[in-house]
Amino acid sequence: MFVQIQNLHFQYRNSNEQTIQDFVLSIEEGEIVSILGNSGSGKSTILRLIAGLEVPSSGSIEINNKIVSNPFHFIQPEKRGVGLVFQDYALFPHLSVADNIKFGLKKRSKKEKNERVKELLHLVGLHDFANRYPYELSGGQQQRVALARALAPNPSLLMLDEPFSNLDSELQQKIRDELRSILKQTGITSIFVTHDREDARSLADRIVIMKDGKITQIGKPCDLLAEDMETIHQKEYIK
Repeated sequence: MFVQIQNLHFQYRNSNEQTIQDFVLSIEEGEIVSILGNSGSGKSTILRLIAGLEVPSSGSIEINNKIVSNPFHFIQPEKRGVGLVFQDYALFPHLSVADNIKFGLKKRSKKEKNERVKELLHLVGLHDFANRYPYELSGGQQQRVALARALAPNPSLLMLDEPFSNLDSELQQKIRDELRSILKQTGITSIFVTHDREDARSLADRIVIMKDGKITQIGKPCDLLAEDMETIHQKEYIK
């Protein structure tokens, strides 16, 4: 397995209860996994733990056959080879699209940086927007820039936190399809968290449902969410 998480536990300092309890998950290389749950379920905390932004109280995390966290060993976030796209995209407003993407390419030559930026702009369909600034872009375009920036250093694992929450409903389906196509084209192993079942159904190969810091179900979208679709169709029929 490409990602192995075993018996993960975590509790925030000011909390009286564990945020994450006995979390166990294995992910295959190239797989797109959605962690689905309501606010407070612990899904975003899982991303922070995998990225190294929080330290688990117990358990282990392994990425690409490399232990990044266990009770005796902890690798800092910048050395984990993990790309993270935040909910608000976190683009630098004073930098152009090209310079935002270049930000994570500090150890490459100028020529290599420009070639990588050109490649990524083509991948996300923004090759004509290199000199634009974030305020000149739509929400969907900003999301694609954030994705390109996260992909720029060739991370072994990509994680996205509520990737569609800032988009209006008309754009969501289009962006879902585009994102899945980009992820499958790159072959990168991906984890995204969402509270939206349609996001999970449209994008993920497999869904992990969380509640109160625990996994309640794991399976394919067609299996886990089939009952929801049947309920929706019944309601439409009644109307």
